[in-house]
Amino acid sequence: MLLASVTLLGAVPFAHAQTGLPAGNSELPINLEAASSDFDYKNNTLLFKRVKITQGGLEVTAQQASATGLEFNNSEWRLQGDVMITVPGGKLQSSEARVMFRNNAIASASIKGTPAQFEQQLKEKNQVARGRAAAIDYDVKAATVRLTGDAWLTDGNNEIRGNTLVYDIGRERVQANPNEKDPGGVKITINPPQKTPAAKPDSGSGP
Repeated sequence: MLLASVTLLGAVPFAHAQTGLPAGNSELPINLEAASSDFDYKNNTLLFKRVKITQGGLEVTAQQASATGLEFNNSEWRLQGDVMITVPGGKLQSSEARVMFRNNAIASASIKGTPAQFEQQLKEKNQVARGRAAAIDYDVKAATVRLTGDAWLTDGNNEIRGNTLVYDIGRERVQANPNEKDPGGVKITINPPQKTPAAKPDSGSGP
């Protein structure tokens, strides 16, 4: 099978990661904290160590961050070391990332690692949805998460693997190998539901 489009049973709650990044966030202040900073006025560059950027329910942390100009209207931030992007109920982790700000709000995030990872607590079940790949691209406007390079995605029970997985948050849909070009195609594992162990009868003696 070279092309697959599936809906993971637990994928719907992962869409709630979007709630941390509504369009209205551009009206909220952006706060930046760092252990140290280095401003190069001649070249208009900045370097921060142990940085934390917050806006509403969104938080971005890293050991190091560099940017051209201290503004978020139209800027690119490069993060390195223990990168974590946190949204309500979920997070993305990697060793490095590139975060794009447009109109004073985060527009997209591209993370890379060995591997890059995300996880999201499922609200309908006592499970955690997880994904990992060599790179993950999170496009806020398109509401998609694209995993590339030995990508793996699970809803806490079923699993799907491929070189490229694209999760459409709005449609609650996963496309695997969408261009039919990835070698190896797609592999899907559907595990039987876990049965709840039956309660043991009370063996205590009565009155």
